[in-house]
Amino acid sequence: MSKFKGNTFLILTVGITLLFLLFFIHITQGQAKLSFNTVIKAIFSSNNSNADNIVRYLRLPRATITVIVGAALGMAGVLLQTVTRNPLASPATLGVNAGAYLAVTATVIFAPELFALSPVLVALTGGLLAAFLVYAIAAAGKITPIRLTLAGVAVSLTLAAISAALQLFYENETRDLFFWGAGSLIQTNWDSTIYAVPRILIGMAIALLMAKQLDALLLEDDLALTLGSRVQFNRLSSTVVAVFLASVAVSVVGSIGFVGLVAPHLVKLMGCRRHFLLLPLTAIWGAVMLLAADTVAMALTTNLSELPAGSITALIGAPFLIWLARSQQILNKSNGNESIKIQSKSAFYYPVVLSTAIFCLLLAFIAGLLFGNINFSFTQLIDTFKGGGNTFTQKVLFQLRLPRLLVGSLAGAALAVSGLLLQGTVRNPLAGPEIVGITSGAGFAALLVMIIIPNAPQEAVSIAAFIGAFAAFGIVYLAAWQRGIVPTRLALVGIAVSAFCAAGINLMIVAAKLRVVQALVWLSGSTYARQWDEVGRLIIFPLILLPIAWVIARKIDLMALGEDLPRTLGMRLQTARAICVTVAVALAGAAVSTVGTISFVGLIAPHAARLTIGYRHRQLVPLTAILGAILVVLADTLGRVVLAPKEIPSGLVTALIGTPYFLWLLLPNPFGAKNKE
Repeated sequence: MSKFKGNTFLILTVGITLLFLLFFIHITQGQAKLSFNTVIKAIFSSNNSNADNIVRYLRLPRATITVIVGAALGMAGVLLQTVTRNPLASPATLGVNAGAYLAVTATVIFAPELFALSPVLVALTGGLLAAFLVYAIAAAGKITPIRLTLAGVAVSLTLAAISAALQLFYENETRDLFFWGAGSLIQTNWDSTIYAVPRILIGMAIALLMAKQLDALLLEDDLALTLGSRVQFNRLSSTVVAVFLASVAVSVVGSIGFVGLVAPHLVKLMGCRRHFLLLPLTAIWGAVMLLAADTVAMALTTNLSELPAGSITALIGAPFLIWLARSQQILNKSNGNESIKIQSKSAFYYPVVLSTAIFCLLLAFIAGLLFGNINFSFTQLIDTFKGGGNTFTQKVLFQLRLPRLLVGSLAGAALAVSGLLLQGTVRNPLAGPEIVGITSGAGFAALLVMIIIPNAPQEAVSIAAFIGAFAAFGIVYLAAWQRGIVPTRLALVGIAVSAFCAAGINLMIVAAKLRVVQALVWLSGSTYARQWDEVGRLIIFPLILLPIAWVIARKIDLMALGEDLPRTLGMRLQTARAICVTVAVALAGAAVSTVGTISFVGLIAPHAARLTIGYRHRQLVPLTAILGAILVVLADTLGRVVLAPKEIPSGLVTALIGTPYFLWLLLPNPFGAKNKE
């Protein structure tokens, strides 16, 4: 007991000491560097010099809001990890931040009076809906840490895509939201601090009053019930308090990730487990972590730009998530031997489905050629393809629309099959190029080239994106390797690397003063202005890699049976996984390097194919490729038609098309087979 008290005293003393030290260091940083002496005089004297005003109305409010937000996020992380019994839970990984951010974005656009009246209520509503949606999706099967985390990432991607679409459609109304959404702690007065502090303190006080009930939630439900605990009520109320704390934070400083994940683990690693001590200590260390991150951001501030603290916390937290993914604690809670039931329709049924899909792709192509800013009749289309038609019609159809449709179909096919291979290899239906770092790695490398070489040719950007995709997944694979590759670890490390690259992208956009809309268009994925040169460069990869994917498809059928059975059948499991993921990365890298980061195709198309014909991967490869092509071609056409002459990036359209389908797909588990990771 004395050792326990000694550890607690040490954690508390070190935490408070660091908090005070960082608080004063934080105030000295920024564009105008201030000495400690100046800061002390500004706080305790009544002069009205420029330095005094900077400290009182800029630096002190910022430092205070940083402390209170860091404490709120840390405590919210403890609550969510306890409620879900998931060491990976946090406001960011469970979609709370993304839900709150979307709610704020939509309200700023469509109901600014409501946001001005109660920003916390808006953010709280969005955060709660997102959290319950994630839990409902994960509850469709056996809830494990990896399943809950992947569901959170998938929902976050969906909500982020909708937020990005709104920012593009309403550029003027949301022009300040991108930097705020990246987690900006900049303050110009005490208003936000005065607003947030009492609300967060109330939420933290309620959490402390629930400490004993939270301890009971760590027990098995039956045992907790016999001890008189109201398990369901305590779980629900704890979730509401956690989301409330995170929502207040989002409403005043934007989305800041990883504090709620890292801070609780730091305190637990120091030996503290009881919630009466764990909650306040985590609040202190959450404040320390966010203060440290914002101090770094302010220290790196130049006259041109300031870095968002949310991106710094992601750079700090992503390596921690990798370490956590490599720990045996996570793998013990996610059974690596779970399998996917294999089923298939009759041989007669498959050709009918494949023929129908090809016909639908043809119809999608025809629609893409006919409709846009300028519409053509079917007769004009036929005449032009026969060699007739005027010069203008020929130029629009052959030089503008046909190449971009071909690029879109090739990219869609590549992304779809990449997702199919990754889902089979990782044995999780929520896996895809976005999950394992491929997409964000390509985006990071492409933007880096755009910054270093402002007028870089498209070829250079494409090559950089392709290299970035391979480099990111190479890091994922090496970091996930631990006497072999375990699918759950691979997915978690991929999430961490994706977060790291996304933070790097945000930092580059802010530091290089890239136009937000321009960056969002590329990062959302677009087939705009793609020419025959891009068709020639891209087509090589599907022509070579899709047949290889078909050949190795049977190995994925065996992987679905678990870890042990394939080995007993003589399969070299690690080699097969390496081949599958290499093909998947090459396909996704080629697509992203040409059209940008189009999301959801690699997630949705494989599901739609399985829903139609079953789980035989040799049958799935061609059908998935066709469905992916259809999805991107339709997205390209809709993007040109809906707001003509303004275009919507294809990646945002695929997200908006895929969101309702994706949510329907996951909630009821409609495949007829019981899917497990």
